[in-house]
Amino acid sequence: MNKKIAIIDYKLGNLYSVFQACQYLNIDAVVTNKPSEILNAAGIILPGVGAFNTAMNRLNELGLNDLIKREIQKGKPFMGICLGFQLLFTESEEFCLTKGLDIIKGHVVKFDDKNENIRVPHIGWNMIKLPENSTWENTLLKQIDDFTFMYFVHSFYVVPQNYDNVLTITDYENIRFCSGIKKDNIYGFQFHPEKSGINGLKIYHEFKKIL
Repeated sequence: MNKKIAIIDYKLGNLYSVFQACQYLNIDAVVTNKPSEILNAAGIILPGVGAFNTAMNRLNELGLNDLIKREIQKGKPFMGICLGFQLLFTESEEFCLTKGLDIIKGHVVKFDDKNENIRVPHIGWNMIKLPENSTWENTLLKQIDDFTFMYFVHSFYVVPQNYDNVLTITDYENIRFCSGIKKDNIYGFQFHPEKSGINGLKIYHEFKKIL
């Protein structure tokens, strides 16, 4: 049975650090934008750093937009990271209103950079927390403690339509935002697990186990 993970290469983002994390944990992974390799993979990781509209254009140019949706609908384990997390949502207001993959209902908004007291982008270590009346059992975060620090780099954050999908929350400059989601076979994280030390690597380890 194929256990390989396809790390989608659309020429944006942190591909090398994601691949390195997989190598460190002996996870069989390939950086690719070839539909055949994505179809044959046991799981998919969509990383990314950059502009939302550029990313959607790249996915469309490579013919990967519908392919990603179909593979998710089949139940294939999927993890979106940073921009790859934001792309799962309906739309983003970055630069101009841009439609996303619309796999999860919700939109992407910017931290209020007109407020002199808010530093944008949000860069550095910050805590992820359990939403009220929630648990991380039976998720990729089952080995992570509440109030664990993860590494963030972003100016925009997601606002899900259905808060039942929210897996983690984070506070930044008096703003509480969704920093992680789970919906069926889909995981998404605003933070970078591959840059978050041993706790971040635990997430990749658990992703390997669900393949």
